[in-house]
Amino acid sequence: MKLVVAALIVRDGNILVCQRTRHQSMPLKWEFPGGKIEEGEQPRDALRRELEEELGIQASVGEEVARIRHDYRGGGTVELRFFVVEEFLGEIENRIFRDVRWAKRADLSCYDFLDADLELVKDLAAGKIV
Repeated sequence: MKLVVAALIVRDGNILVCQRTRHQSMPLKWEFPGGKIEEGEQPRDALRRELEEELGIQASVGEEVARIRHDYRGGGTVELRFFVVEEFLGEIENRIFRDVRWAKRADLSCYDFLDADLELVKDLAAGKIV
């Protein structure tokens, strides 16, 4: 099973969403920034590292707000841990994505998210999380 961390970066009531490139697995799908936890790494440390690599920010990682296990049809299981990030240093810089946007909660369902994120997207749009 792949262990993954992701950030719900919140600013002025909007949430940062990122679109994968055409060359990544599951191309052009939307997701929340983050990535794999490396061996021996704690989840919050992994998320801080990933946000620095992907967006060039130094994040203050808050509470874990959701944990989802998802089995993909083609094989492979992922466990996603979502953390709130309300504060960070630096300006967001798109280092690896096709697109990065601030999305309103009500608009989240308009984005073509990864299957593993769909349950969380519904909860975010409904105001149940964050």
